[in-house]
Amino acid sequence: MGMDRREFLRLAGLTCIGIGVGGAQLFVRTKIASSEYAPPEERLTAKRWAMIIDLRKFKTEEDYKRVIEACHKIHNVPNIPDPADEIKWIWTEDFEHSFPEQMNPFIPESVEEKPVLVLCNHCGKAPCVRVCPTKATFKRPDGITAQDYHRCIGCRFCMAACPYGARSFNWRDPRPYIKEENLEYPTRCIGVVEKCTFCVERLAVGKKPICVEKSNGAMLFGDLEDPSSEVRMYLAEHFSIRRKPELGTQPSVFYIIGGEEHA
Repeated sequence: MGMDRREFLRLAGLTCIGIGVGGAQLFVRTKIASSEYAPPEERLTAKRWAMIIDLRKFKTEEDYKRVIEACHKIHNVPNIPDPADEIKWIWTEDFEHSFPEQMNPFIPESVEEKPVLVLCNHCGKAPCVRVCPTKATFKRPDGITAQDYHRCIGCRFCMAACPYGARSFNWRDPRPYIKEENLEYPTRCIGVVEKCTFCVERLAVGKKPICVEKSNGAMLFGDLEDPSSEVRMYLAEHFSIRRKPELGTQPSVFYIIGGEEHA
């Protein structure tokens, strides 16, 4: 018997509820992680959120580890040993794979060998949004590329469209791989895509992204459209680059690579 498009999307949206978690539990957790119940005066708002990562200030492996672990812990990102199935919201890549267009024979060794912290770029013209058939991936008015786990049907078109490899697919149930579950953020299920969200649940209660908070000043976050914002003033004083700008996606994550470091 055939199935019309509306019924297909309805059933696809219920997939997560039917796999290892009750509908009521998932609904409550989603409400907790949303901004629906947060008083407007407590929320952080912007016309377009942007992030700066000053790699000069990442001195040790612990500096990277502290940021990554904080993000993954509060967002219930599973620690799956098999690299083929791992889920990553924020991680490190080498310079060559992060900035292939910047490579040249004379690049300083200190730059070439430095790990680069990478995540979703929340692009101004996000190709993942254009290809998602169910609108599970969508742009918020503040520029954040958001993810609705209920709508995701696991087609992975967004993963194919993303030129930064910023999305992960749950090939298996991630919940058994969560050591200490954060009950204030929803867990995901098998068959859905996930990624960095710029901590929308924290912005809703007046807090900046957890990675920024734990970076000891190496990461900044603010309104790119506000000339008086911290990120705009920092960009005006330091030369920055973005990942694969030639693709025209207009990433919202900026990197400070070299040059003199100022406190």
